[in-house]
Amino acid sequence: MHYRTLGGDQGPRVSAVCLGTLSFGTTVDAPTSFALLDRFAEAGGTFVDTANHCARWVRGARGDESELLLGRWLRSRDAAGRTVVATKVGARPDPARGTGWPANAEGLGAPAVRAGIEGSLRRLGTDRVDLLYAHLDDRRVRLGDTVEALAGLVRDGTVGSLGATDHRTWRLAEARQTAAGRGLPGFRAVQRRHTYLRPRQGLTQDLDVDTDEELLDYAAEHPDLTLLGYGTLMAGAYSRTDRPLPERYDHPGSVARLRVLAEVAAECGATVNQVVLAWLMGGPVPVVPVLGVSSPAQLDESLAALDLRLDPVQRARLDTA
Repeated sequence: MHYRTLGGDQGPRVSAVCLGTLSFGTTVDAPTSFALLDRFAEAGGTFVDTANHCARWVRGARGDESELLLGRWLRSRDAAGRTVVATKVGARPDPARGTGWPANAEGLGAPAVRAGIEGSLRRLGTDRVDLLYAHLDDRRVRLGDTVEALAGLVRDGTVGSLGATDHRTWRLAEARQTAAGRGLPGFRAVQRRHTYLRPRQGLTQDLDVDTDEELLDYAAEHPDLTLLGYGTLMAGAYSRTDRPLPERYDHPGSVARLRVLAEVAAECGATVNQVVLAWLMGGPVPVVPVLGVSSPAQLDESLAALDLRLDPVQRARLDTA
């Protein structure tokens, strides 16, 4: 396993890949989830990612399942002291706001932030999380109020570090500047959708915001910010013929990138998934991939990417395809 420090030199030391547990306890059953967590820990993995509303789209799911399962695993393995836990607040549906998501998301006002973390701590069975993400930008609340609310959790020891998920770069920068101007802890991590293929030009969404050149440039200029990528392997679409490309990546520009990706994988004796992960981790702005896996074999394949090194020529071919 390889390791890095989250948020420059300000945060905890974490494994260079993060295990995403979004589907644990729902589409990935409890025994398999425990096996994946055990295998990740045995390989030296220390960084796990969850949220306070995971997999609510699965029939019968409440959104609590991932945090509850992760809490059971932490207790049963006595693993809390050696596991960096990240969770998220802000996107959990609030019945008081109606029934249509994301309009009814709990948001990032101070009461919602406090209630959100209290619920997460209860489900995780702990009194602290290492990294808390503000999930989805909330334009209904003044940014300064959100910054103050999140900083208060760090001050009282409930949260170690702060991050933002699916925030556009200018909002991320403004929030960090606001925190710095007030002498408060600010965002040290940002999580956005990120993979080798590039999304269709002109695609703009407020949810599942893709990593773009603007964010990469900003992260390059601010080494105290760690970039994490989710959706890195497109739910298997790189390697499985039964998984079509997601619509956002299904365009003529992807053809050349997929061809070069396959060529480099063959040269390396690696899988295309491993090349994607190595490309992310070894770039000018190193990315921490959030692995979304559902079987030990998938996890082992992903972990093997940690030791794959692309030479400068291969990286240049991938970058310019």
